[in-house]
Amino acid sequence: MSFILLIPDGVGVRNFLIGNFPRQLRDKGEVYIAHIIPPHLLPTYRAGFSDGTQWEPLLDYKESFLSFILRYALNYAQMFWADTRSMRRGRNRPVKGSWRTKAAHRLAKTIGQMAASPPGIRALDFFHCLEVKRLPEVKHYQRLFKKIRPSVLFCSHQRPPIVLPAVLAAKSLGIPTAVFIFSWDNLTSKGRIAAPFDHYLVWSGSMRQELIRYYPDVPQSRVHIVGTPQFDFYADQKLLWTREEFFRRIQADPSRPLICYSGGDTGTAPEDPAHARILMELIRAGKIKSRPQILVRPAPVDEGNRYDGLRREYPELIYVKPRWAHPESEDWSRVIPLPEDVQFLANLTQYADLNINLASTMTLDFAIHDKPVVNIAFDISDPPPFGVPLWDFFYQFEHYQPVVELKAARFARSPEELAQHINDYLENPALDRENRRRLVELEVDMPLGRSAERMLDVLNKISL
Repeated sequence: MSFILLIPDGVGVRNFLIGNFPRQLRDKGEVYIAHIIPPHLLPTYRAGFSDGTQWEPLLDYKESFLSFILRYALNYAQMFWADTRSMRRGRNRPVKGSWRTKAAHRLAKTIGQMAASPPGIRALDFFHCLEVKRLPEVKHYQRLFKKIRPSVLFCSHQRPPIVLPAVLAAKSLGIPTAVFIFSWDNLTSKGRIAAPFDHYLVWSGSMRQELIRYYPDVPQSRVHIVGTPQFDFYADQKLLWTREEFFRRIQADPSRPLICYSGGDTGTAPEDPAHARILMELIRAGKIKSRPQILVRPAPVDEGNRYDGLRREYPELIYVKPRWAHPESEDWSRVIPLPEDVQFLANLTQYADLNINLASTMTLDFAIHDKPVVNIAFDISDPPPFGVPLWDFFYQFEHYQPVVELKAARFARSPEELAQHINDYLENPALDRENRRRLVELEVDMPLGRSAERMLDVLNKISL
């Protein structure tokens, strides 16, 4: 067999170029990887593959005005038709940029609203692909694929538009295509999947049901449950240090509890530093018992500068920035994880006693380790940043409703509740244990550590 592997962003690097996937993939046959990794980092990831693996940057492609309009019209049509709470927010979000960009979005939004039905979406998709097929990037990939004769094309992430020319080239040559749905919120909170793939690999049965619901043209037989490599690292005991070694590395006291505050990105969690400041003040005031230590870990796409004042004000705070390489541009998809960050996160989720976050996927990371989670659900600013209280905003989104309904986390709707929930969990970490287990079963209903094997079995079955 021979594989085309598309890696269009940093999370694809983490999921498919670090860990077990490279070793198992190279054992199956020849591999060609089209990626967005900067040249100076490429040796870091090439080490996991054989010398015969071919690497080439993914081509940026310049959209025509028509393809730009059709792509955004497709996104708007999906958001108007699916009409989830998160999509309502997305389609009403103000557009930044020049007057031309704003005018183009207004036109695309109007077209999308008019086409917001399965037949309308199919028509937009047809004309969008027809327009993109004319671009030279598609011709480039057609020549390449005729030369290397791949058995299957596999894409690590369904959202980045940069993958569309390669997918269309493969489909024109009869090469099967497959994509991994990256995150638990993507089908209900993002726009349209970027390309018309043949097969879809998902985390769980619930995600499979979501995909079939929001993409009714996809046959159920082409949606494959494989789990997710995102959490496979947690099954690798070789990544773990001792508790003493981990605490030595973060310069903390292993005899005291450790609370991890997981930050979000600046757009979705603009008040993170203020919430972390309240947490630190509650500890200084003695309202949180057991003398816990606080470790703040910003989101990988966050440069972290917004925490500088907090760190000066509270020198006892432990601050650990994720080991992801940031590009010169502001394109979040080009933020690339380093292998050591995967190991650090495996140890952090193993040894932290409790996690605090704002409606983050980190709720799952810590629930997998049976660690209690407190979700921030109170605002600092008045009016709140999103116009409505956090509780009425993030915690009503479809993907996060299972956390609320299963009571897999506790929700702090005031600083006083934050202190109470932390105290309760530190006193009895077994609280809500069964609820956490049920959440993990729902969202990740495959055993950890073997998603690469399951994915490659699917790719083998659908290959030429």
